[in-house]
Amino acid sequence: MASTGEHHLLSTEIVNRGIEPSGPDAGAMTFSVRVRRRLPNFVQSVKLKYVKLGYHYLTKHGIYLAVAPVVFLLFGAEVKRFGRKELWHMLSNSTGGYDLVIVLALFTLLTFTLTLYIFARSRSIYLVDFACFKPDDDLKVTKEEFIELARKSGKFDEASLEFQKRILESSGIGDETYVPKSIMSTEKTSTMKEGRAEASMVIFGALDELFEKTQIRPKDVGILVVNCSIFNPTPSLSAMIINHYKMRGNILSFNLGGMGCSAGIIAVDLARDMLQANPNNVAVVVSTEMVAYNWYPGRDRSMLIPNCFFRMGCSALLISNRRRDYRRAKYTLEHIVRTHKGADIASFRSVYQEEDEHKFKGLKISKEIMEIGGEAIKTNITTLSPLVLPFSEQMFFFSNLIKRYFSGTTTSEKSSHRLPPVQQISQFEPSSSATKPYIPDYRLAFEHFCIHAASKTALNELERNLGLSDKNMEASRATLHRFGNTSSSSIWYELAYQEAKGRVKRGDRVWQLAFGSGFKCNSAVWKSIRRIEPPATGNPWLDCIDRYPAEALSS
Repeated sequence: MASTGEHHLLSTEIVNRGIEPSGPDAGAMTFSVRVRRRLPNFVQSVKLKYVKLGYHYLTKHGIYLAVAPVVFLLFGAEVKRFGRKELWHMLSNSTGGYDLVIVLALFTLLTFTLTLYIFARSRSIYLVDFACFKPDDDLKVTKEEFIELARKSGKFDEASLEFQKRILESSGIGDETYVPKSIMSTEKTSTMKEGRAEASMVIFGALDELFEKTQIRPKDVGILVVNCSIFNPTPSLSAMIINHYKMRGNILSFNLGGMGCSAGIIAVDLARDMLQANPNNVAVVVSTEMVAYNWYPGRDRSMLIPNCFFRMGCSALLISNRRRDYRRAKYTLEHIVRTHKGADIASFRSVYQEEDEHKFKGLKISKEIMEIGGEAIKTNITTLSPLVLPFSEQMFFFSNLIKRYFSGTTTSEKSSHRLPPVQQISQFEPSSSATKPYIPDYRLAFEHFCIHAASKTALNELERNLGLSDKNMEASRATLHRFGNTSSSSIWYELAYQEAKGRVKRGDRVWQLAFGSGFKCNSAVWKSIRRIEPPATGNPWLDCIDRYPAEALSS
């Protein structure tokens, strides 16, 4: 039976099993309860502090915008009192000095306010282009081949193989994902040598394509940010890139480790901050994960799950703050909102790297990962909403929240956390008098959705909670099916999918939502500068885009 307080997190079905034939309860009706873990309903218990945080982001520089019109109106009203001849006479003579002082003071204040706003305003950040690595076909495996190779490696018993097979069948992953050859060998794969070999393959493959597409020289790159959660050698991956491409000696280099699947947006955020501090510059952001180094050869089921989902992948972006790059850039960065739940011990331990009882290293996935992830996502979306939702949607949401508050709906929800599970079920059966929560229509704020392709279950739950359509989730499901979970780079494979379909038009807004260990959830919003034509080269979807969307994606 579910623990108290999980009525938002579990889908519960009570099944009548008939009459108990024997025992102390003979003759009594018996029931069984089926419980399936789900994401929490995002709008059932919205915390206003996160809504306020979103408006804080929105009005960060609003003081300048508020002061400037007031000063301008006062200045205009003061000048309007005088005719042209009177104003000239006042400026050329000492008479009327008091009025002249007021006019000049207001003019100075107006100039100072506008100047302060211009310098305080963030510089525009352009995404010139990006590249996603596509491995060679000899690294491609079907789900059946994956299990057979795992069996031949001799690292798993039959129970572990059967468990991985069941996970794969319901994972949403197709038969064309990529894995390193080394993981199926009988030898140990999580070695520095194997990690460096895989890193060189995926990172240099993505960067070679990026430099070719953008025609920029590696020596022109002023800022380099690399994120890889598990594999962090010395020298770092960023140093490996600098050495390989012979980049300049004064490059600002950063290497982010241990930050999970949401680290791609964190890396973009860091690159943005560095570009704000270093004008007329370009940055390269590389997001990847090493599959072989993260391979778990043991029998702990919670640590076998990553084996089934994670696949090879890497993305590389070229970001610029140079005005001359506007004409050739694809997108401008509008917003980044980051949420970190690491202060909570359950969130901190939800995705945890450790050794099992046999000293095999791996990632342990908590059974409460859906609930924990859902809370982080809900917090992030609540903070993001004031920045992106149309005013009408915000009004509907707040009026509904106030109505539910005064009708006592939110109070009853809080008090029901103390009820036993069976009473919780009856407590929340539909009632005609209860005010239903209003779910904002995020399709009015974004034309394209790139939600981290973590698993089929996570994507289904996010679609349900956010009120999205199958088409909105198409890029995420297609990426999971074709490339698997490529960790922090998955959101870029999804954007590459939208471009390959020719769907990105001028002015479209793209929402990238990523979540991972910590527990963290991050959002990035991009706006298309121009229509993106379907590429002839340099896109990982070119050989298979016509096969998507497949019917299997929505099943």
